[in-house]
Amino acid sequence: MSHEPARVDTPVKTATCRDCGALVTGEFCAACGQETRVKLPTARVFLREAMGRYVALDGRMWRTLAGLLFRPGFLTREYFRGRRRRYIRPARLFLVLSLALFAAIRLLTSAPIVIDEDPAVKTTMKTPPGLGGKAAPTSIAKVDKGDSGGEIQMPGFAIHVDRDFNLDIPDSDLPLSKELKKRLEHFNGLTRQEKSEQIFFGVVRYGPYAMFVLMPAYALLLMGAYLGRGRRYPDRPQRYAEHLVFAAHTHAFLFLLGVLALAIPFDPLRMALAIWWVLYGVWATKVVYRGGWVGLFTRAFVVSIAYLVLFSLAIGGLLLVAVLVR
Repeated sequence: MSHEPARVDTPVKTATCRDCGALVTGEFCAACGQETRVKLPTARVFLREAMGRYVALDGRMWRTLAGLLFRPGFLTREYFRGRRRRYIRPARLFLVLSLALFAAIRLLTSAPIVIDEDPAVKTTMKTPPGLGGKAAPTSIAKVDKGDSGGEIQMPGFAIHVDRDFNLDIPDSDLPLSKELKKRLEHFNGLTRQEKSEQIFFGVVRYGPYAMFVLMPAYALLLMGAYLGRGRRYPDRPQRYAEHLVFAAHTHAFLFLLGVLALAIPFDPLRMALAIWWVLYGVWATKVVYRGGWVGLFTRAFVVSIAYLVLFSLAIGGLLLVAVLVR
């Protein structure tokens, strides 16, 4: 005779999802993923959820940064193998570190101080706020009175820069409205130091947008360089999305090195980071794309030259935007 207590089935609480109207029996809706709890979170929970969502304060951030910094190609290979939940996703990592880099540039550096070769012109260094009275690393640009300037070549037009940093766009079909022409005239009327500061803050402000264009372009260059050979190297990235993952990781690594170089102003460390950047790029490409060294260096050379051209165009565009858009 069995003495087991009789089972009493407790009723399962059901509710209606306030987002899609489906019946739910747990903390989340199985149809749309909406949480069933409607009580507003406390300020502490709200901030923790926000920080955890964007920088993964649950341990993934440190695991991701360690893999990104010390193991070339590791995060890309892990992503291809489907091991993704333990690391920050490539797009989010790219976004967070790009914003961190330009924030570090804004906080830890200042606009170049322009020194005229004319001894009668004197300049003083201004300490940017928030650095405890210590002068930030500042670059100094000397302007020679005999320098006639130069040109920045852009698709369809050229930007002429004279010795006073005045900009002119001669003989171009670029449609400049009256407002843009007015802004260009206003910029040309500034002092050299004021022009330097406007360009600096404009580049810092719009730099992340340029990186959002360059990173997919870099992935496209990789895709073109590694067309074919799929049978010989079946695990080599073939689709554009796969090249995009690698491009996001390599750019995120570069952003991380930039943050470290700015945060730790120690010249031997910066030299070590520069050397590691070169070795890292070669090593990561070998890990992800496989193949022989000759083919790797040949493709790397072609991709690097093409990317440098695109990077130069992006810098020229940033300068133009920094001048015309305030």
